[in-house]
Amino acid sequence: MKKAIIYTRTGDKGTTSLVGGQRTDKHSVRLEAYGTIDELNSHLGILIAFPETRPEDATFLLSVQNRLFDIGGYLACDPEGEFMLPCGVTEESLRELELQIDTLDSALPSIDRFVLPGGTMGAAICQVARTVCRRAERRITALNAEAPVDPDVIAYINRLSDYLFILARFNNINSGHPEIFWQKSC
Repeated sequence: MKKAIIYTRTGDKGTTSLVGGQRTDKHSVRLEAYGTIDELNSHLGILIAFPETRPEDATFLLSVQNRLFDIGGYLACDPEGEFMLPCGVTEESLRELELQIDTLDSALPSIDRFVLPGGTMGAAICQVARTVCRRAERRITALNAEAPVDPDVIAYINRLSDYLFILARFNNINSGHPEIFWQKSC
């Protein structure tokens, strides 16, 4: 089997193909949505590779990466086209995410102040991923204003940012690093 060439030159004028072959501008809301999911997935890859990440968290994050790939494929489809991929989010995947949040949160002290990003490298990486996740959520909801997006996708991404926040807190506390709280200056 001959190896495929990576470059196609079809995007040299600022357009790209959606799943199904329809062309769209590279700056379209749809592309911003699934491109941000791709960026988030890359940040999760860094988090998984980071030595501080516990094996059980890495395993769960790998399942999240697979779900994000499903979501990206779904968002890369034109809903008016002939081909549509499933979003990959199920009630079970939402429950798994909520269970992870609840499990980690149960090991944490309650807080009544805002937590600043930082602490350990693992916690900082979680916080970067969380902010990219929030941007993905904004892009997906902007797309939803133009073309319907499965509500489970929006719920999953919303929940994922909560998970990443809790995982950041857990990484700090589990490593013995004190949380960094916002010190109001005025």
